[in-house]
Amino acid sequence: MNYIQLFTITVLSLLSSCGQNANTNNTMSEKTHTYLALGDSYTIGEGVEEAGRYPNQTVKLLKDSGLSFDKPTIIATTGWTTDELQNGIVSADIDGKTYDLVTLLIGVNNQYRGRDLENYTSEFQSLLEQAIQFAKNEANHVVVISIPDWGVTPFADERNTDKEKVAREIDLFNAANQEIAQAMGVHYIEITERYREIGAQEEMVVADKLHPSALVYAEWAQKLSDLVIEKMSF
Repeated sequence: MNYIQLFTITVLSLLSSCGQNANTNNTMSEKTHTYLALGDSYTIGEGVEEAGRYPNQTVKLLKDSGLSFDKPTIIATTGWTTDELQNGIVSADIDGKTYDLVTLLIGVNNQYRGRDLENYTSEFQSLLEQAIQFAKNEANHVVVISIPDWGVTPFADERNTDKEKVAREIDLFNAANQEIAQAMGVHYIEITERYREIGAQEEMVVADKLHPSALVYAEWAQKLSDLVIEKMSF
């Protein structure tokens, strides 16, 4: 074998090895992540198809951006208050499990049922502490979403709801959950003011004239997916 033949074989071997290493590295980086969504009717998506829920829309947007997530684990039921969500977490038997992303949106039913702010603040803080634990104690992978103002909806109109009272109380609840979120170092997405602009529109509510349609959830999902892509590393 002459020198030229030996050189050619060596180069081809090196190129082949580099290609194999590149493929191996790409394969190793292709991990499917997990997402836990905690909440109430807004998280379970009352009145919309499963694909229209904001956690499910978020996962699709992330996948389209090249970040793979499993189907979200959703612990949420229409009507839940903070203490009922806590009970739901216990019943779900996920103690000890961890997730790459955790979101928390809870409190509208506390306000709707006339529960006081002090009670909400205490129970919300406990839930957020749990959320961080579920996120492997990485606060940067936890997101709190503000409570929408149901007082702007046609449902509220039909019941002659005191909209100013609802708005005032929702603002107090949101001020509390935002302060706690900031103190604990988690992300916060404010959707309430935008919801006040669109929540009364016919296409923005489902048949019960109270809960958001998939169009509203699409906006929340876009905000959440943008935050995940820009602020988190996986």
